[in-house]
Order: sequence, then C-alpha cells, then structure tokens
Amino acid sequence: MQPRIASLSKLEQDGRKISRLPFSIRILLENVLRNHDNFAITDEHLETLVNWAPAGTDKEIPFKPARVLMQDFTGVAAVVDIASIRAEVIRKGKDGAKINPAIPVDLVVDHSVQVDFFGTDYSYTKNVAYEYERNKERYQLLKWAQQAFDNFTVVPPGMGICHQVNLEYLAKGVISRDGWLFPDTLVGTDSHTPMVNGIGVLGWGVGGIEAEAAILGQPIYFSCPQVIGLRLTGRLTEGVTATDMVLAITQLLRKYGVVDKFVEVFGDGLDFLSVPDRATISNMSPEFGCTVTYFPIDTQTLQYMHRTNRSKEDIAQVENYCKENMLWRHGSEQITYTDIIELDLGQIQSAVAGPKRPQDRILVRDLHNEFETLLSKEFKRMYTPEGKRRDTAWLSEGGSGTAFTYEIQKHVEEVAVELDYLKSVRIKLKNEEYVLSDGAITIAAITSCTNTSNPSVMIGAGLVAKKAISRGLYVKPWVKTSLAPGSRVVTEYLKRSGLLSELEALRFHIVGYGCTSCIGNSGPLPPAIAEAVEKGNLVVASVLSYCWLRLYFVYW
Repeated sequence: MQPRIASLSKLEQDGRKISRLPFSIRILLENVLRNHDNFAITDEHLETLVNWAPAGTDKEIPFKPARVLMQDFTGVAAVVDIASIRAEVIRKGKDGAKINPAIPVDLVVDHSVQVDFFGTDYSYTKNVAYEYERNKERYQLLKWAQQAFDNFTVVPPGMGICHQVNLEYLAKGVISRDGWLFPDTLVGTDSHTPMVNGIGVLGWGVGGIEAEAAILGQPIYFSCPQVIGLRLTGRLTEGVTATDMVLAITQLLRKYGVVDKFVEVFGDGLDFLSVPDRATISNMSPEFGCTVTYFPIDTQTLQYMHRTNRSKEDIAQVENYCKENMLWRHGSEQITYTDIIELDLGQIQSAVAGPKRPQDRILVRDLHNEFETLLSKEFKRMYTPEGKRRDTAWLSEGGSGTAFTYEIQKHVEEVAVELDYLKSVRIKLKNEEYVLSDGAITIAAITSCTNTSNPSVMIGAGLVAKKAISRGLYVKPWVKTSLAPGSRVVTEYLKRSGLLSELEALRFHIVGYGCTSCIGNSGPLPPAIAEAVEKGNLVVASVLSYCWLRLYFVYW
C-alpha cells in the first residue's frame, strides 16, 4: 500500500500559488494540511499559510513536529513530568503503561561532562568516570525511562553532542509513519536545535512546556513568521573556513535584525556549500536572533546522507518525495521573501569574535592592534611588549608542593606607575618558572557541535597542529587544552588521517564527547594558575572554537 502525502503540488494545480512560498512555509503548510482536523487545526490556519503574507501577520498557526530532541539538562524535567502523569493514572486505578510520548523522543546526554582532566591519554576515561559519579541519580532515572516508555530513546554519555548526533544519525529528511509520508520536523529543548536545518529538516529550540505539549501530541502555536531570504553568491576563498563564514553572517544578520523571523538561504553559493558548512550556519540561528536558518533539500543533502551511511532506500525516498511535493531546491525558484539580504562568500576574510558578543567580529589581520585596544578600553590595562614587562607579584611553591605563598613586589619609587599598567605574576612551580600576564590565554578548547561537526575545520585544526610541531612550537604551560568532539566519528577520521596524534602532541587530548566549554563546563584551572589570576587580579583570555565565541576574556 502506497503511503499518502499531503500534496502541495495538488494545491498548486488548483491555482494556489505554492511555488511563490518559501520552502520553510511550504513545510509548515504541509504540516497543517496533513494534521487538519477542524478543531485544533482549522481552515483558517490553512488559509493563513496558503496566502502567506511576506509583510507578516499576527495570526497564529499550529505546528505538530514529527519528533522531539532533548538534552539531559532540560530533558530530565520532562521525563519526571511524564512519569508523574503515569503515576497519577495508576493511582486512579487505570493502566499506566498507556502513558507514553505520542511522538518519538530522543534524549542525548551531552551537557554534564566537565573537563577536570586534560592533556593526558586518560583524560576521557577520568572525566567520564567523574560524570557518572556526579550524575548517578539522574542517569538512573533516564535509564529507567528508556526501558519504561515507548517512543523514548536515550543516547548515553560519551557518545556525542545532541545536535551533531541529530545531524549525522537521527535526521531522516522524510518520515514514513501511520500510512503517511511527510517531511522530518522537530522541536528541541536546546537553542541550537536549528543546526539540523542544514540537512533540510525544519526544527528549532523551544521551552520545556512547548516540548512537553509536542510529546503529548498537541500542536505548538506561534505567530506566522516573516521569512528573510539570505542570498549567498560566490564561494569561499582558500584558507577561509566555515567558521569565518558564519561569523560574517552573524554580523550581517544581527545588524539587520531577524529576531522572531525565519531565515531561508538561497543563491548559487549553495552549490559550493556542503551540509556540514550549511549546518555550521544553521547552528548559529540563536546568535543571529532568528528562529531557523533553513537550507532546502538538494543534491548536497543526498550526498551527505550517503556519506553518513543512510540507506539507499531512505535517500531515494527523500529525493522522490521532495521532487514530487515541491520541497526540492532546483536553484531557479521564484520565491517571494519578506526581504532579501545578500552576501558574497568570496569577500569573507578570516576572523574571530569577541570579547563579549558574537557580532563583535575582528579580522585576524587586525587582531594584534584590536587586542591592545580591547585591553585598554574594556579592562583599563595598557599593553606592554613582553620584553619590557615588570613582575608585579610572584607566586612560589610551598614545601608541600601544594601550598603556595603570594607576595607583592614593591615598585621602585623612581618608576611612575599608571593606573592601567599591564600586570604580571611570576610563577615558580616545581621545576618550572614562567610569567603570567594580562591577556594571556589560559584556556584553549576545540569543542562544540558548531565546529566539530565540520570535517574541514577539524582536519584543518589537525594540520595546524602538525605544522606547529614541525616548526618547534608548543603549548605554554599555563594553557588548559581540550578536544571535545561532537561525535565519535570525528575521532575516527582524525585517527585515520594521522592527525589525532599531532593534536595530542600539543596536549589537545580528547576530554569527552559533549558540550564541555561550550556551556561553561571547562572545569577549574590548575590551582597555581587560578590563584595567580585571582590574587594578581589578572585579565586572562580563552580561545574557544564553540558556538560563536572565538576570543573571550575572562573576568576574575
């Protein structure tokens, strides 16, 4: 028996101008058309989407996602609520086993791992052991829930970050269920859920109440959105990464203002963007301020599905359905958007973001001067070249090796000391002695689904490490290093390429498969460094490859 489809093509044949609608609106329209019951989802909702107004409207539309994605921080509360409903049903003498999620729910445990151990071969093992010890009761609850509830799956700790697992494994593109064939859609209890938009799956982050409503089979209502078209032209030049691209887009969209809007990407630039590149952009939707950053399904999507071992049958189903139901990007569509923003990928240059906001973009070529300016402007510290710095304090090892004494060096009276002088602390620890100054990098973390889902930037990191070693460079002793891939796939291709050993030579050992520094789980600095920073009143920095923050100053 052939599955049914809610046909957009038939609406087009009936004279409704579906071809002018953005792809993201078409998916919402299919959702309403298929779930229409004239009660929760009515003719008015259908007409609102068929006659979508680019200028926007305050009319609400319903959305019934195909599935729900959760992480362990926000997901535990939902599990407790569903369990409470089941318990109450049992107390009323009814069959509690009937209380289950109405749609599939995938919970990925990725938010609890912390970087306590780093720079060693055993970092991953030790960090996971600490994670289980700290979260024993929560993990026992989740394991029980997976066994007790239908439609509920848990991806255990140490497997990956929810958005990368979603992209590489969970996302289907098109779903066959209950006699219907329809687009894969979801809501997630994490703000970066839109990352999956990069593979052509419409989804976004919601709060716990909306997620639980979806779990219970109820529609989520929201105002019919405006859709901003982002036209990409050209292609990235050599040496410019997807991270550089997304920082440029962040600056562009934040300046325009896309809060509560959908963004849909089109243009000939898409022909040169792989799904990991697209997902890097979509992942940053919350930093842009928009609800989603949607990439329609096309040939690049199918190629990615093939590389990530989706079955030939599933890939063919995605292609056939999307082409039949007006959800396939040909590149020649005449779509009406609320407004169009343009970006030439060939003009993008390497950059970092910080020290505070994602749109605070600094070109790498300007970083030296900007760094000095930021130290002075934001922290009232005057940059001093390394050879001309004076120690303002020193920290030496105590007799036990763990107790430290701290003394302030007295300034020579003849030397005029300004209020904004650059501060330094000389640290003597066991057989090492070094000077830690304002602006020093104390955390260097390769982490997050934004970057670790993209092989081009991860291989790039490995190649940089290899080149650094060949030139005799090494990580300073005060830097806390970490590598936290978004999935085990990353580890495999780094091993096979011989680049994991190069990263480990610079003490970028794998510390876990989870968000780590991305959500503030960097763990404590080594005691001597932390004490020097705190008592010396130093302003130190982190360089992080996550979500949006590439350059970040730490306040102490």
